[in-house]
This record gives sequence, C-alpha cells and structure tokens, in this order.
Amino acid sequence: MDELETRDIDCPYCGEIIEVYIDTSELPQKYIEDCQVCCRPINFDVSEDYEGDVILRISHEND
Repeated sequence: MDELETRDIDCPYCGEIIEVYIDTSELPQKYIEDCQVCCRPINFDVSEDYEGDVILRISHEND
C-alpha cells in the first residue's frame, strides 16, 4: 500500500472541494487539518476496512 493517498473532499464548513493527502502508513489515526480555503479546522478519522481499503471520515471541529 502506498503511504500517501490523495483524496478530494468537501469542506464541512465552506463546501469547497479541496485535495488532501492521507498518510496510510499507520492506521487507524485521527488528526485535525485546516481547510485550504476557509482555514477552519477539519477532523480527519482515517481507518481501514476488512478488505484493506482506506476509509476517510471528516467532520466539523465540534462533532
């Protein structure tokens, strides 16, 4: 599995589509990254399913 994966996500605040890089070298992981457009903090929850596919969940800061 590659260690960096790119994904396009919709910012939960401003709705803009932004490209993010997901580090898949160590799963599961949770972290906060600021939106590249509105600079608000997005919660990232990255895990793996039983088949080895990366699951990405994003949410507001207070969710």
